[in-house]
Amino acid sequence: MRSFAVVALFGGAVLAAPVAAQSNLTAETASPGGAVHLSSTHMAEIAGTSGVANIQLTDGQTLTNTVQNVAEGKTDIGSAPHILPFLMSRGVGPYGELGKEKGAELAANLRAITPYTLGIFFLYAYDAKGIDGWDGLEGKKVFNGPPRGGALTNGRAMIQIISGLKDGEGYEGMQANWGQAASIISGGEPDAVVLPELFPGSRVATVASSGKMTGWSMPKEIYEGEAMQKYMKAPGSASVEIPLAEVAAAMGEDWTFISEDETFRALDTIGGDLVHKDMDE
Repeated sequence: MRSFAVVALFGGAVLAAPVAAQSNLTAETASPGGAVHLSSTHMAEIAGTSGVANIQLTDGQTLTNTVQNVAEGKTDIGSAPHILPFLMSRGVGPYGELGKEKGAELAANLRAITPYTLGIFFLYAYDAKGIDGWDGLEGKKVFNGPPRGGALTNGRAMIQIISGLKDGEGYEGMQANWGQAASIISGGEPDAVVLPELFPGSRVATVASSGKMTGWSMPKEIYEGEAMQKYMKAPGSASVEIPLAEVAAAMGEDWTFISEDETFRALDTIGGDLVHKDMDE
């Protein structure tokens, strides 16, 4: 979003003018197990030990709400995929009730720090489910994100662009809070999963302990097609290509990855930590 300013945290030192006294700040992040939680907890630790700020961190939050809390000045720091400020600025998606004018007003209050990859969206399923890839999702129950927010938006869009199926029509979408995701997947209720994951990551390691898993690359033709290329250029998104052997090596023997060639293609979701525009350096 064009109104974002970027402040870098590097090597544990805050690259900003020293403050006279330690500040007391509040922060919100998602449940443990992902990049946003790791970044937030690390920031709180470094800020505290460096004498910059005491950060009272609350985890397990819905990031759609967190972004609005930061924009309204109710919370000092919040984690978010960068698609959320974009949606807020237009008053659409999870911010439809705000309207365009109010959404744009609130989004203008946000500034971004510490950008990072939240996760790489791809399709995966237990081998026991018998899923044969993106073409096998029709009529299936697919875990595609939390009840609302950027991850759900991206998950639904990927499935629709790749398979032509809409949530609630071609397949049954299933949503739950991030803290419940690993246990729900391990319990076997969804037939397949489309979520942003890390290679390796704690959630994918946890679910693989319950059975062999297979992950599917985005089909090359779809990946290079106009619709997906346009979607991957949206705010908070990026395209990613990784050698298939590197993905397999990172994930271990419990995982199998499928691509029509030796490249794993996927949608990368970008995010970071947000602050209010009035935050002191």
